[in-house]
Amino acid sequence: MKIDVVKQDGSKGTAVTVDESVFGIKPNESVVHQAVTAELANSRQGTHATKNRSAVRGGGKKPWKQKGRGVARAGSIRSPIWKGGGTVFGPEPHGYETRMPKKMRRLARRSVLSSRASTGNLIVVEEISVSEPKTKEFIQVLNTLNLEGKKVTILVAAYDDKVFFAARNIPNIYVVEATSASTYDLLDCEVLIVEKAGLSLLNEQLMVKS
Repeated sequence: MKIDVVKQDGSKGTAVTVDESVFGIKPNESVVHQAVTAELANSRQGTHATKNRSAVRGGGKKPWKQKGRGVARAGSIRSPIWKGGGTVFGPEPHGYETRMPKKMRRLARRSVLSSRASTGNLIVVEEISVSEPKTKEFIQVLNTLNLEGKKVTILVAAYDDKVFFAARNIPNIYVVEATSASTYDLLDCEVLIVEKAGLSLLNEQLMVKS
């Protein structure tokens, strides 16, 4: 199948041919959901923690003798029922890693790309470039492509300091290398922009080989 290409100045470029198995399949929403859930879970640090009664400082001495005062017995001022005491059943550090088969991860990305292509929310640009790493110049590029005020993910073929630095201070604009983009990256935007060279890399990476 063919996808139209535009140049950075808004003029029409040469259409590019892509594989139907990447940009023309019926989206599998179930697999997409699983992929996004796994990616978000894997991005969690899992460093949350509280101090239990053994980790709270102090409390080594018994507050008062066991019998004779007419009050409840107490063994430590760091008991969970005391102010300043330890936490009972609080969160502890642990991993959230979720594994997903490689074929399913690729199917999820193919599903999102196919959905984007069919709804017109996929724009292929000949090349994304700026002369200097300045936000003002990059905003002009977005305005030329009628993307002002939209949440956009831009997939580039290779890392470019000028492009990344020019875009990083613009709200809702995210630049990522095409071959490193996750399912969540492809979904978390209104419009997906792909460099022509990046599209070829994605096509090669995700197409189903017989």
